[in-house]
Amino acid sequence: MPAPRYKRVLLKLSGEVLAGGAGFGIDPACVSAMAEEIAEVHARGIQLGLVIGGGNFFRGVAEAARHMDRVTADSMGMLATIINCLAMQDALEKKGVPTRVMTAIHMNQLAEPYIRRRAIRHLEKGRAVVFGGGTSNPFFSTDSAGALRALEIQAEIFAKATGVDGVYDKDPRKHEDALKYAQVSYDEVLAKNLKIMDAPAVAMCRDNQLPILVFNLTTRGNIMRMSMGEAVGTLIA
Repeated sequence: MPAPRYKRVLLKLSGEVLAGGAGFGIDPACVSAMAEEIAEVHARGIQLGLVIGGGNFFRGVAEAARHMDRVTADSMGMLATIINCLAMQDALEKKGVPTRVMTAIHMNQLAEPYIRRRAIRHLEKGRAVVFGGGTSNPFFSTDSAGALRALEIQAEIFAKATGVDGVYDKDPRKHEDALKYAQVSYDEVLAKNLKIMDAPAVAMCRDNQLPILVFNLTTRGNIMRMSMGEAVGTLIA
């Protein structure tokens, strides 16, 4: 088998995927299946950082939060990400992957506080690192947290795993004639407001020349294909 394309990857997972068909909470079978794929990639010697959203429990911009103070709602969303991080840690360690959860919101009984140098050291020692608590600041999505962590740990790519197989010129779930991009520039994503990722996250990656790969998580083997450098999804560069 050829050598992996990337040595260090930041993988962003949506919280909704952890819920499976239920749409809410955590589906243990889905988390286990995801952990199995991640374990296969880890076994190839690829260093993995993960950022997981909290949308399967709570989103600060969702309908449920419409009448709430935005700072309070976003804080609840950040706490939801930590629940997902602990679930993923449990699943990964059952697959034999040494894992550390690091959170931007300090809760020492549950996880390590996020310290950049310590995170990099964990990766160098072969541990998967799951980053929770977003950036610890309201008004920033987990996309922005993912871009920030990817840059901080010097990941070679920011891989966003979603429920669609790339970036389209319009929502493929609503428009049958939507066209998929094989590659698209950061500026085009921003200018056309393609909405595959929050604008601040795209701009942060653009300003630091960090490539973004958007691909379909629900296709078995895509995490490995992405890590090996195969043409999956859409490259934003």
